Amino acid sequence: MSRKLWSLASYDKEAAAQLAEQNAIDPFLALLLHARGVSDEEKIYDFLHPDACLSDPFSLADMDAAAERVEQALEQFEKIAVYGDYDADGVTASALLYGYLRDRGADVLCMLPDRQKDGYGLSPEAVDRMHERGVRLIITVDNGIAALDAAARAQELDIDLVVTDHHIPGPVLPPAKAVVDPHRADCPSEFKDNAGVGVAFKLAAALEGDAQSVLERYADLIAVGTLADAVPLRGENRALVCAGLQKLNRSPAKGLSALLNVAGRDGHTLSAADVAYILAPRINAAGRMASPQPALQLLLCDDDKTAEALAMQLDQYNRERKAVEAAVTAEAIAQVEADPAVRYAGVVVAAGEGWHPGVVGIVASRLAGRYGKPAVVISLDKDTGHGSSRSIEGFSIYDALLAARHTLTQFGGHALAAGLTVEKQNIPALRAALDAYTKENGLPFPALQLDCKLNPAYIGLPLIDALEALEPCGTGNAAPLFGLYGMKLLEAQSVGEGKHLRLTFEKGPTQLQAMLFSMTTAQFPYRPGDEVDLAVQIERNVFRGETLAAVRVRDMRFSRPDEENYLKSLRLYERYRFGDDLNAQERAFLRPSREFLLEVYQFVRIQGVWAFDTEVFCKRSRCPERYAARVRVAFDVLCELGLFEKQGESYACIPQKKADLADSKILAALA
Repeated sequence: MSRKLWSLASYDKEAAAQLAEQNAIDPFLALLLHARGVSDEEKIYDFLHPDACLSDPFSLADMDAAAERVEQALEQFEKIAVYGDYDADGVTASALLYGYLRDRGADVLCMLPDRQKDGYGLSPEAVDRMHERGVRLIITVDNGIAALDAAARAQELDIDLVVTDHHIPGPVLPPAKAVVDPHRADCPSEFKDNAGVGVAFKLAAALEGDAQSVLERYADLIAVGTLADAVPLRGENRALVCAGLQKLNRSPAKGLSALLNVAGRDGHTLSAADVAYILAPRINAAGRMASPQPALQLLLCDDDKTAEALAMQLDQYNRERKAVEAAVTAEAIAQVEADPAVRYAGVVVAAGEGWHPGVVGIVASRLAGRYGKPAVVISLDKDTGHGSSRSIEGFSIYDALLAARHTLTQFGGHALAAGLTVEKQNIPALRAALDAYTKENGLPFPALQLDCKLNPAYIGLPLIDALEALEPCGTGNAAPLFGLYGMKLLEAQSVGEGKHLRLTFEKGPTQLQAMLFSMTTAQFPYRPGDEVDLAVQIERNVFRGETLAAVRVRDMRFSRPDEENYLKSLRLYERYRFGDDLNAQERAFLRPSREFLLEVYQFVRIQGVWAFDTEVFCKRSRCPERYAARVRVAFDVLCELGLFEKQGESYACIPQKKADLADSKILAALA
């Protein structure tokens, strides 16, 4: 993972205390709400009573025209097609609207595209297939806003089209009877953050004339799709997910119940995180690895035996997805690391022949996390590439792709994630255009937002009780993240067959244990006695009938870091490795002296092998972090001269080797 810039939320303790008293809520909860901008009585009421946040579906532009055309099709018994998407949002949206229309007695069919055969969104070919089946009205869910050619084809065939979508529209809307998308420039709806399933719910609510009854029937589907698509959990989305979690924990649909059973979570109280990390990936896996059809069948299933078989099929797809994802991620990392022009660009772009298109989005997310910058991963099929991108907070990958649109066949999405199609020959031009955009608009440092500092003595069940009022947590309403500063590490114990660590810390008279997952003792760079800062989440854990407050480490650093100068230094190193023109002052800053090189060499020689990152090197060798770029250049020079040997992520010292610094091309270039 890349180093992040830690940031504490700002808040006013006195104002928060007043909010607590005025609203009769826990003072610590009031502090957290104040830090998140929920800072007056009306906002607090809406947050704590999310069912009050449902808005009128007819506040969405074109909803009246959409409802009118669908009602006409119902009255005249015209054949209707619901056309969805292959991801969890699209599948749940399809199941909701198809199920609703079927229950209304409609002559309705549901079609989902195949990711590999059809690609994303409504296509002219799909319109032709629906025409052959006698369809008179097509309703898109979670797609359609960019389907200009398909909409034109529907007009040619005298098929009416109603678009429901939540993606950002282009400059021209598709020609249709209605285009319902909260991101339309002329849409008066105050709430813009619905997932595709949320917009589909709005259409069903408009048709029913009673949003609450539709919500009671389909709340579990709405929650799964909303959480899977990682839209902000505020306002109406919070209300929808709250209702969905209640239904999932009380009386989920048979298909979802079977999926929970296969995942080993049947009978457990589900949180928003459980839905996002247990249910959503399994539904997504069908569309990623094969066809989304089994996922749709599962969500519509009303037979226990069939539901069990379909759930097992989705679980198997998810296992296959993990294996393929791991293989493609390894290949993508190897490709990035092998080419400085890719590794050190403003946006990392990796492309591979035969990479499974169903996992490129996940791999892009992995690369963005590893390198701390936006990433694009492209699956090549001969001369055409289908890709997916993921970004970091504060950088719109959609806007970056918009600036690079002359290199693309098509693209669409939003600020943090987008899909694209590009010809193989245009990938270098895409890289160049994205890098030019980052240079012109800047690239923020990856950030870690903390809610507040916390005294470890306050961690306990009363704190857990206060935190649960923030649920459901997710995008836009993240699970609280606390800073524990100046903690002394006492012990790091390997658990879970060596895959995880149980850490023991102390501060003053307080000791606490915390779990750090997916970290081995060999990878752990800290030693007993180190003073560190922790970014932690605090969760309720029931073990052998006893309820405890469990601490999970999300990030960790040495105390009193020079964070911003460290990150700026690394950015300078990246510019140098990418080949940017540097001024004389920048080159002089990067160029290590003979004495500096000797200190780096001697330090690693004593270690034998150095297996940790530059931050740890600076701390252990007492080198100021602002010289991180110079340290990296020193490692490059020592490798160039054969004094170090790079072995994967580690550097081994070659102690008997002699070298002349005058032979270094790196030093000569920086002179």
